[in-house]
Amino acid sequence: MSESDFAGRHVLITGGTRGIGKSLAVMLAAEGARLSLNYVSRAEDAAAAVAEVEAAGGEGVAVAGDVSTPEGADAIVAAAREAMGPIDMLVCSAGTSSPTPADEITWELWKHELNVNLDGTFTMIYAVKDEMIERGFGRIVTVSSIAGLRERMNQVPYSTSKAGVIALTRCTAHAWAGKNVRVNCLCPGLTETEMAHTLGDDAMAHIIENTPIGRIGQPEELASVARFLLSEESSYMTGQTIVASGGRCMLPG
Repeated sequence: MSESDFAGRHVLITGGTRGIGKSLAVMLAAEGARLSLNYVSRAEDAAAAVAEVEAAGGEGVAVAGDVSTPEGADAIVAAAREAMGPIDMLVCSAGTSSPTPADEITWELWKHELNVNLDGTFTMIYAVKDEMIERGFGRIVTVSSIAGLRERMNQVPYSTSKAGVIALTRCTAHAWAGKNVRVNCLCPGLTETEMAHTLGDDAMAHIIENTPIGRIGQPEELASVARFLLSEESSYMTGQTIVASGGRCMLPG
C-alpha cells in the first residue's frame, strides 16, 4: 500500500479509543492519517489513545458523543470536522453486547443493543454521506460480527443488530457505488477485546476450541483487514462482507 492512500486523509473512527478501532487508528497514523476518535465515556482512555496516535506519527483528536441518535452523530461529525476538516473515511466500530439467554431478553436490552450497533451505524453513515457524495470520494467500513451470520442463542439482540449492519452496508454500497463512495463490512470472529470477555471464560474457551486456527484473534489482525478495505488496494470492492474469524465462520464460495 502506498502512503498516499492515507497521508493527510481525515479518518473518523467510532469506538476508536479501544480494541479494533484503536489498533486501526495507530496503523493509519503511522501512514500520515489524521484521526478523530469517538468515544462515549472514559476520557482518560481516549486521551491515551490520542497519545498513541501522535506517537505513531499522526494527528489525533478525541471526540465524545453518542452515535445512537441522529443528533449525537451530527454533533460527533461536526466536532471532528471542526478539528480536522472534511471527513474522507469513516469506520463504524462502536458496539455493545450483553449476553443474555434468549428467554430473558427485555425490551430495554433489545432496544439498547440495536440503538448502538445498528442505529449508530446508520446515523454515522448518514451524517457523512452527503459531503462524501458531493466531493466524489468516500471510504466507509462498518464492523459487524460473525454473530450476524450465524445463530447466537445468548446474543439475540446483538446478532440481529449485526445482521442489520451487513444489510445496511450492501444497500448503501449499491446506492453510492457510482459516486466513488465505497462501503464494505468487516465481520470479526472472537477477538481479544473488552467486549469478548463479556462472554465469560467458559464461553470463550468453547469458541477457541471450535476455531480451526485454534486461538483468539488480536485487534491488530482485524484492524489490518479494515485498513485494506479503506485503501485503494480494495478499489474494485464495495458492498462486501469480509470475515476474519480464524476459520470459525466461512461464507460459501
